[in-house]
Amino acid sequence: MSSPALPARPVRLAPNEWLFLGAVMLGIALFVLWMGKDTSWDFRNYHWYIPYQFLTGRMNLDLAVAHQASYYNPFLDIPFYLLASHTPSWFSLGVMGLVQGANCIPIYFIARSGLRMEENVLASAALTLMGMTGALTLSLYGTTYYDNVMSVFVLTGLAILVVQRDALANGSLIRTAFLAGLAGFLVGSSVGLKLPEAPFALGFAAALVALRGDFKHQAVRIAAGGIAGLIGVLLFSAYWWEAMDKLTGNPLFPYFNEYFKSPLALASPYRDMRFLPHGIFNIVTFPIQFSLNWAVADDLGFEDTRVGVAYLASIAAGIAWLTRRRAADPLFDTEAARPLFAFAAVTLISWTLFFAIYRYILSLEMLAPILIVAAVGFLPLPRRVRYISIVALLFAVLLTSHATYNDRMPLGDPYVQIVTPPKIERPKDSIILMTGLAPMGYIAPSLPHQIPLLRIDGWMLQPQDGTKLTARMRKQVDDFKGDIYSLSDPDEIERTHDALLAYGFIIDWLKCQHFDTNLAGPYLFCPLTRKPPNTP
Repeated sequence: MSSPALPARPVRLAPNEWLFLGAVMLGIALFVLWMGKDTSWDFRNYHWYIPYQFLTGRMNLDLAVAHQASYYNPFLDIPFYLLASHTPSWFSLGVMGLVQGANCIPIYFIARSGLRMEENVLASAALTLMGMTGALTLSLYGTTYYDNVMSVFVLTGLAILVVQRDALANGSLIRTAFLAGLAGFLVGSSVGLKLPEAPFALGFAAALVALRGDFKHQAVRIAAGGIAGLIGVLLFSAYWWEAMDKLTGNPLFPYFNEYFKSPLALASPYRDMRFLPHGIFNIVTFPIQFSLNWAVADDLGFEDTRVGVAYLASIAAGIAWLTRRRAADPLFDTEAARPLFAFAAVTLISWTLFFAIYRYILSLEMLAPILIVAAVGFLPLPRRVRYISIVALLFAVLLTSHATYNDRMPLGDPYVQIVTPPKIERPKDSIILMTGLAPMGYIAPSLPHQIPLLRIDGWMLQPQDGTKLTARMRKQVDDFKGDIYSLSDPDEIERTHDALLAYGFIIDWLKCQHFDTNLAGPYLFCPLTRKPPNTP
């Protein structure tokens, strides 16, 4: 038996609902301030460096300072870099927290519009809080990974489809095009700013198709959403792709270089494929595997089963749907559930095949509580049993979740600072060679700006790799007549020695300097001398 389609809930919220959402955002901002500065590996490697590199025109001065990430699109990092560089750290982090906390708005709208319960407002608020407190969601507040910033774009686009499902299916074609275009632009913008958001674009396309409507509405939705999505992608990435293509011969340099074949790098994908599942069994069970063991899908520790529970519950609901045994009085509106489940399913499948890094599907972690309620709400069980099952599942999720808060430092200004800068006698006539795997890009803005920084050894390049980028660095170093220094992590002394020796240098150990920053350290800064000819 199919239940009749009910009209979508009104979009307008009561003042107390807006007060609740504002309180959630403020609470997350305060939580971010309490946690302190992000000192994660990625922040120290490139989130602070690449906006500095772009804004100061160092693309042709520095080389591979942040390994592969030296060539990432910097536009996503520029706002926070400028904010943290020119305002107190409490203010910049507070703004970051407010933006990341804004995810509560689309989550609440989705729940409020779709739920069919007696206490709809209270249930929507509870699901919003559940969505905002997943294990990795909590861990990433105040960090510059930006998965929980891009989720604001993605979830807002999805919320438009859910809340405006009637207009998108039966309204005027102009309004349909406008709504689909607005939602598509938001999702496309997230992809343009951060390419790993691409699975959400595929999920969004599936959600557009899943909405009801005649052929005209379907065609208008898909066309408007697709074109606007492409505009969003190109708005934030076209310039960078073109710049990278001119600079390296690969618009996505160094990624997918097995296809673009830029001579500056190896003919290698350069992607992190450590977590990709292999074989149909591992692919199908992957959501269960990473719910039980985070290490199969991420480097960031977390314990959270909500995505796995939502996955299993959705399969059960899908079976009930196909066998026409679903509940006559679902707890979530059928027409709201269609785009939600289509979005989640296609996103999860494409993410599993191309990335399989849990952090990249943070939006699904936020949506998981709603998906669990919607899925269980469709099962052919007495309404009371469904309520009890939902409460039990969500309580079990809360009971078994655990967030990990690593890599934080107390607030303080300036945001990044070298505590005791190394002495460099002639900055205008100096060059610094970086070695090893340690993330050190964040140090660059605190060094004299006229000094070129060359990462001769690291994740992307090694002295004997045979790439043209290494050859270019070798020539630059060989032709340089001024003072040459090395910058490295003291824990990588042996690797530093070998890399510099390959370039023909030995370290003047007696003149080495150690220095710290206000985020990490110590680091080793040494003057170099050229190895005498005919010496081993």
